[in-house]
Amino acid sequence: MDKATVSKTSDITCRIGLDNKNVPVKIEWKAQDSPDTPAFKEAKAMLLAFFDKDYRDTYKIDLWTSELQIDEMNKFMYQTLKGLSDTYFKATNNSEMANDMRKFVQYFGEQTEVTAAE
Repeated sequence: MDKATVSKTSDITCRIGLDNKNVPVKIEWKAQDSPDTPAFKEAKAMLLAFFDKDYRDTYKIDLWTSELQIDEMNKFMYQTLKGLSDTYFKATNNSEMANDMRKFVQYFGEQTEVTAAE
């Protein structure tokens, strides 16, 4: 298979402020090509995952500030899992597995009462 030629690159920058115990107290990010984020935007949590090309393994960074409340973490996880279900379907076209994932997301939302607020 031919490799695509890179015609452009774009940077996404994450800046993490740590306290004296290396615990995140501030998370900021910006995307070079996003007109909505010309400056750094603040976040309370982030998830970042890479699937390594050579080692075929996943490397991830999960960070959250002490400011993040449990109900916010529940909503963050619910929205992330929901998005991952959609991403999985788009990448594999496996509707049966994607629907099973969506069923778990719905269960998660009900158990954490995230979907009650929708």
